[in-house]
Amino acid sequence: MEFRQLGHAGLKVSVLTMGTMTFGGQGPFDKVGNTDVAGARRQIDMCAAAGINLLDTADIYSNGASEEIIGEILANRRDDLLVATKARFPMGPGPNDRGSSRHHLVRACEASLKRLRRDHIDLYQLHQWDGQTPLEETLEVLDTLVRSGKVRYVGVSNYSGWHLMKALAIASRDRLPKFVSQQIHYTLEAREAEQELIPITLDQGLGILVWSPLAGGLLSGKYRRGQPQPEGRKVNQWNEPPIHNEERLYDIVDAVVAVAEARGVSGAEVALAWLLGRPGVTSVIIGARTDAQLESNLRAGEIKLSGEERARLDKVSQTPLAYPYWHQAATANDRLGPADLAFLGPHLTK
Repeated sequence: MEFRQLGHAGLKVSVLTMGTMTFGGQGPFDKVGNTDVAGARRQIDMCAAAGINLLDTADIYSNGASEEIIGEILANRRDDLLVATKARFPMGPGPNDRGSSRHHLVRACEASLKRLRRDHIDLYQLHQWDGQTPLEETLEVLDTLVRSGKVRYVGVSNYSGWHLMKALAIASRDRLPKFVSQQIHYTLEAREAEQELIPITLDQGLGILVWSPLAGGLLSGKYRRGQPQPEGRKVNQWNEPPIHNEERLYDIVDAVVAVAEARGVSGAEVALAWLLGRPGVTSVIIGARTDAQLESNLRAGEIKLSGEERARLDKVSQTPLAYPYWHQAATANDRLGPADLAFLGPHLTK
């Protein structure tokens, strides 16, 4: 298993992270999976044996059940695996049971620590933007949690580019903890992150953790154009991620399957391997409804796609440049920096 440094932090994490949204199966998360303690223990052991050293969860997953299952399994092995969790979404009916306020984050962190049976969280991530809480307040409470030893590193998830840069600027100005990573949605089908979030990552020294790297299973190769859909998240009406152009999706799937069949591997392995070769990506979060799916996903860390294979996948999945990027590509290509070229570079060679 390859390990990469998590942004500007000294922490090294495996290129594959184990996602645990399938643990528990309570409430709406039963559409994603309902892995019980025995199944979760088996899957965590599989991941640890493969070299994975990071587990990712969130308080909202099955209303805390995912964290509780992890806590039970890791109760006697706390030092060999890193745990990342998240807070922001509603954890109760009250108006202060959500958000990134001092009130909510302190309570959320304490509750997560209790469920996880740990004295610290290795990576504490803001799960989504909160436009009603000043960033100064949010970053100050994260500073308190870090200084108290309850949190080691802080990250963010699902922020836009301006949200992220504003937070980083305030952290620098006020000498508060800077995010070491961002957790984003990024796949062959959804490449929007390349416009802002990946250049920011490269420019500001962040790490990237990718969630739902198979687009809810759609890039696994088992969903094909014109064929009945097998059991899975899309059949269960889990609506993330949204698909705006099914024909384009199936064009991408066709290319993924063609590369996979030529190699004798699964489509999922190819889609994950493509991500692991993209600029700025630190680790890809893999989850699975079954042990067989997990075993297949674990092999992705060993696959190195050729330049020809990457070019084929890039071509079928690349989207037209939006403004101001088409203008920059046409008129500013003599003064683009490394972060700019991570996105615009492929468009300049046409």
